[in-house]
Amino acid sequence: MSSHADSKPWTVPALAEAKRQGRKLVMLTAYDASFARVFDAHGVDLILIGDSLGMVVQGHDSTLPVTVDHIVYHTAAVARSLNRALLVADLPFQSDATPERALDASIALLQAGAEMVKLEGAGHKLEVIRFLSERDIPVCAHLGLTPQSVLKFGGYKVQGRDEAAARQLKADAAAVAAAGASLLVLECVPSALAAEITQAIGIPTIGIGAGPGCDGQVLVQHDFLGIDTGHRRPKFVKDFLAEGGSIAGAVQAYAAAVRDGSFPDAAHSY
Repeated sequence: MSSHADSKPWTVPALAEAKRQGRKLVMLTAYDASFARVFDAHGVDLILIGDSLGMVVQGHDSTLPVTVDHIVYHTAAVARSLNRALLVADLPFQSDATPERALDASIALLQAGAEMVKLEGAGHKLEVIRFLSERDIPVCAHLGLTPQSVLKFGGYKVQGRDEAAARQLKADAAAVAAAGASLLVLECVPSALAAEITQAIGIPTIGIGAGPGCDGQVLVQHDFLGIDTGHRRPKFVKDFLAEGGSIAGAVQAYAAAVRDGSFPDAAHSY
């Protein structure tokens, strides 16, 4: 790994540069200062304050009960520990329903220490992405399985399997990039489709259950450490603590596997 990768704090322009250079981006979720410190020190490039905290920290069955105040609290805790990783914070359920609401929530998250906000979907969210990016708020888009839409989807299912759905996903990916998103998370998308989208758009993609062809990978902290959260473990999850021997070792093993392209392999992809 280069000294640039080791020492320089990540910035939004540096993400685009990493894509141009073919350097894989390593992302994990974190929710507190102590885990964030270990992740930051051992090679994680981006840390996400995911609304997944509703399920893995608060014990809910979905992400829907999470509020902006919850994300602000965890963002501030994590931000105190970071020297290098770029901090991304989720806009929780319906906090981005209108551009104005999204702006208010984003201001709170950036003031807490986030450097980018993440929101799910395209459609009417394109207006929100445009509104935020025009106001100098970096946006990470999220397509495929969008957990805030779990009620509409009828569960957590792979997206983009049929031709019409794949075509829509490709169009949505191009649209969020055109609207001003700087990063795109693809969740539970067939590997070939995710690779095609990654090649087609100018912004980096981060996969979770979307195969090795993305520009980077993200896992939920508890999943990558093999912690039982009481929820079904998705196919794409791998326990890196088992092979890393310690939390620091697990982070190093995960970062190395993402960068050399060995994770995710076929067993952890759709």
